[in-house]
Amino acid sequence: MWRIGLAVLLTLGLFTAPGGEGAQQVGKVWRIGYLAAGAGSENQTNLNVFRQGLRDLGYVDGQNIAIEYRWGEGKYEQLPKLVHAFVKMNVDVIVTANAPAAQAAKETTTKIPIVMIAAFDPAAAGLVTSLARPGGNITGLSMIAPELVGKQLELLKEVVPKISRVAVLGNPANPVTAPQLREAKAAAQALGLQLHAVEARGPGELDRAFAAMTSARAEAVLILVDAMLGSHRETIAHLAIKSRLPAVSGTTRYAQAGHLLAYSASRVDAYRRAAAYVDKILKGAKPGDLPVEQPTKFELVINLKTAKALGLTIPQSLLLRADQVIE
Repeated sequence: MWRIGLAVLLTLGLFTAPGGEGAQQVGKVWRIGYLAAGAGSENQTNLNVFRQGLRDLGYVDGQNIAIEYRWGEGKYEQLPKLVHAFVKMNVDVIVTANAPAAQAAKETTTKIPIVMIAAFDPAAAGLVTSLARPGGNITGLSMIAPELVGKQLELLKEVVPKISRVAVLGNPANPVTAPQLREAKAAAQALGLQLHAVEARGPGELDRAFAAMTSARAEAVLILVDAMLGSHRETIAHLAIKSRLPAVSGTTRYAQAGHLLAYSASRVDAYRRAAAYVDKILKGAKPGDLPVEQPTKFELVINLKTAKALGLTIPQSLLLRADQVIE
């Protein structure tokens, strides 16, 4: 009888012994720090996708994982302090929802694994050594936003073929504004467009920014990806329509808020895939050994209500290519 009991104990030991490949500690509650540069209200949709991705892999917040949330509210200078809070909590992994958050996490800790989502050209930004072999304590998903800026300008010219002067609205406090602007200039030259860069560091500067666009005789506006600008996308949409400027951006929520066009990598797909990175790390994988993934799904959203308000006709060929048409 004792032999049977011993056999059972040995068998159970095979499943509970720590240190094996993919082994997890029985009863352990993993702590995840989730950091976004924007406001919490702006991240709920993506956050729900991420949490569902975790649930699909067997992780339930409040049961075997505990997620701590921190929001930068568009104030990038606050991000390092928020990461320090995660370090004090000794979280098992930090998930960053955008490039400024990833940069702050990378600069603050070299020990805690970091999963970045929606990072822009992470190799060029110095976040990883290479996409194939990130090295260090960070990996995740790239949104290649700078490369998409050229496509956004192409779509804008397809809708308004005669435009020649385009304003570019960006936040200079965001480290990914510069690479996006460089890509915009290269694309503009190929398309025969003149660009006029306009800056806004906060919502109080938006009226002045659009006044500057009018003074520069801009005929359209490209909105660069930025958490602060995203938090005020309805205001920007109103100002763009008031100024008679067709607006294109790299986040689909902008078009849903009233901008004419939006073209971007699928954020829903990225947040769902990020859960798999967290799972692998909690099971023992090293972030530096997990290749950074690039997007494979892209989305085009067109707002016909805005087109009508601006007196524009969207080509049928473009409407057929759209993933969503807002009427």
